[in-house]
Amino acid sequence: MSAGIVVLGATGDLTARYILPGLARVVPSVPGGIRLVGVAHDDLDDDGFRALVRENVARHAPGDPDPAVAALVDDGVWLHGDVTDPAALQRALDACEITDADPLVLYLALPHVLFLPVVQALADVELPDGLRIVIEKPFGEDLAGAVALNAALADLLPEDQVFRVDHFLAKQTVLNLIGLRFANRVLEPLWSSTHVESVDIVFDETVDAQGRASYYDRSGALRDMVQNHLLQLLTYVAMEPPTSVAPADLAARKADVLRAVRPLDREGVARWTRRGRYTAGTVGAPDAPRDVAAYTSAPGVDPDRGTETYAEVTLHVDTWRWSGVPFRLRTGKALAADRREIVVRFREVPLQVFEGAAPTRNELRLQLDPDRMSLDLNVNGIGDPFALETVTLDTELAQQDPTPYGQLLLAVIDGDTRLSARAAEAEEGWRIVEPILEAWAADAAPLEEYPAGSDGPPRRAG
Repeated sequence: MSAGIVVLGATGDLTARYILPGLARVVPSVPGGIRLVGVAHDDLDDDGFRALVRENVARHAPGDPDPAVAALVDDGVWLHGDVTDPAALQRALDACEITDADPLVLYLALPHVLFLPVVQALADVELPDGLRIVIEKPFGEDLAGAVALNAALADLLPEDQVFRVDHFLAKQTVLNLIGLRFANRVLEPLWSSTHVESVDIVFDETVDAQGRASYYDRSGALRDMVQNHLLQLLTYVAMEPPTSVAPADLAARKADVLRAVRPLDREGVARWTRRGRYTAGTVGAPDAPRDVAAYTSAPGVDPDRGTETYAEVTLHVDTWRWSGVPFRLRTGKALAADRREIVVRFREVPLQVFEGAAPTRNELRLQLDPDRMSLDLNVNGIGDPFALETVTLDTELAQQDPTPYGQLLLAVIDGDTRLSARAAEAEEGWRIVEPILEAWAADAAPLEEYPAGSDGPPRRAG
């Protein structure tokens, strides 16, 4: 089997940093190799495109050269054209020169405002039966946009040939949630409101928005991270046991979770959400500090737009299993530390039989980068056998090979949609987030400020 990959937006940052290195990792696993076709407005030819591919692969996926990777680079084809022009799209698909039996992937590595025009243009293109379309987030700017894009895709291809990819779903720790929950008798019986007090899903970053502020200012933390990545993590934590790990079964259980999330009205937004924007400060360890300018001073930022760089949302999943358990989703930029984890916090023991301080609550931590799992347990102390101390059972997971983007690309080539979101998931994500965005626009929750290098907006009293 060989495969054809057409990348629209082939000279962009996404292609350079993620798609091309991902392809370099997986092309040795494709027996017949991968035919790469790049499309963009840039004034290049085949040789110029191949040099660009070679440079980006060497920079972002270093290692010993592989003959398959060399073939990927040396056979690359460049097409200069408008990605919304049906004739240009037809030329790009034809340039792959693969058989009808082999997969052909059209990767939209483009600004999200071009997704719908490209899909509409494809209606006038002769599409091969095995075409797969890959769309990055954000999937629409709001619920109406997501519905329109889903409708256009449904007119074009069957749902199992559409890949709304989310590289978070390919992370080792996230995939291990399925194994932890559904292959261990000791854990799943505790996975409910009877034993779980709260769940935190956190993606804090020390990096600031300066390098991509002009894009970020039209998005913000809620759209950029919560609506897609963090809600997808929520589905894996809160889903009911599927009948199998087949794509349709997993997708159905994930969509059930999102449908069960209680929507927030204006009062709920004021109570259960926070938003913030960083001011000037210092980020990093004391021995390697980095001065960060205020977000509002970054090129391309309109301070009056009130874009948040920090978002915190507490959601409730109204199901029998999770009634009353708060799920706190939090993300922010220019924070004190990189903290990327899911924390399941268990309830206190029903009776305190030890004298002195109460036992520490058990916590299961699933760290996303690097991939680790840890569990806090209380044991008898070494000095006093009737006193308590807390120990942590900790394990580091094996490094992924290929990387998450490599896993995504291999899944697309294989036609496996499990690392993608289905249409219903994309729309339900906007159903949850859109009322928050509207309430924030009406100042239902204040835009708080926090110094770069801090832990975010100051904690509220009580």
